[in-house]
Amino acid sequence: MLKKLVSATALFFAVSLSGHAKELVVWSAGATKPPMEELVPEFQKLTGLTLKVEYAPVGVWTRRLADGGQPDVLILSADVVNEVERKGWAVAGSAKPLGSVGVGVAVKQGAALPDVSTPEALRATLLRAKSITYMDPQKGTSGKHFASVLEQLGISDQVKSKTTLGDVGYVLEPVARGDIELGVQQITEILPVQGATLVGPLPASLQKITTYVVLIGAKANDAKAALEFSQFLQAPQAAAVFKRKGFLVGN
Repeated sequence: MLKKLVSATALFFAVSLSGHAKELVVWSAGATKPPMEELVPEFQKLTGLTLKVEYAPVGVWTRRLADGGQPDVLILSADVVNEVERKGWAVAGSAKPLGSVGVGVAVKQGAALPDVSTPEALRATLLRAKSITYMDPQKGTSGKHFASVLEQLGISDQVKSKTTLGDVGYVLEPVARGDIELGVQQITEILPVQGATLVGPLPASLQKITTYVVLIGAKANDAKAALEFSQFLQAPQAAAVFKRKGFLVGN
């Protein structure tokens, strides 16, 4: 899949990255982990650079930035770009879109698939479920949105006692194990979880499509190499990987 990308850009990166720092620190939202796990090794092979990539909910990264963290590259949701640039944590104007994704509902593989196709059906399914999990609203984009969905449906109090909030990583893992009946997370973070099945996206009227962007850290150790990694992620072949992993890419 990426052979054309490597052959077309190998000479450019080999020349332009000579003499650069040997490691780039990348802080990435968890939603982009599936495509990044494929793309990062290709970039490393292409350039000889080592990428130290960490994945966590966007809220975790904004707190670490506020505490003085200085990554070379950031991959965050577009809704925090203004804050990140205003506070001087990223180079102004460096944000470039990589892809968008919606929020979905999942159950354990082999379980009956509940109806989540309309707000009314979703409400009934959530009330009927024995247990529910979604990302902590203080830490992740999908959790913040789903908490507002529960408010809109008027069932926040009814489901509170049977809800487990996720911290980091794939919230659906306990669903895949059968420990929790129903899970809600961004679709790109549902699809990689073995043992979990995507039931479907949230109903259109309750959906949130989140766009993820790549930014250059304001205090990047090697701003040129960081820019070239950003350009690598924006290449058509990289976009194809994002699309294959469940992202909406392009217009």
